[in-house]
Amino acid sequence: MLVHKHVVITGKVQGVFFRGSTREQAEKLGVSGEVQNMPDGSVVLHAEGEEEIVNALIAWCHYGPARAEVEKVIVEDAEIKGYKNFKVIRF
Repeated sequence: MLVHKHVVITGKVQGVFFRGSTREQAEKLGVSGEVQNMPDGSVVLHAEGEEEIVNALIAWCHYGPARAEVEKVIVEDAEIKGYKNFKVIRF
């Protein structure tokens, strides 16, 4: 089943290659969507794909890349947007 998850990751998640690493993981898994830094220091992820692979990406977000210190991962269901690939959004 195709799902779209809106995920907010907090902690030390900016300046540690979190977005780039998330893109790498998403591409390995076959997840579409986007990831971006937010002004409050969090990272927001929109992930679409089969439920199992989206959940695998979310599980990875609980620890992230080596220098990250993830405090919280908040996951909400969202409406399918039809992403065709995965991209990093820059300010």
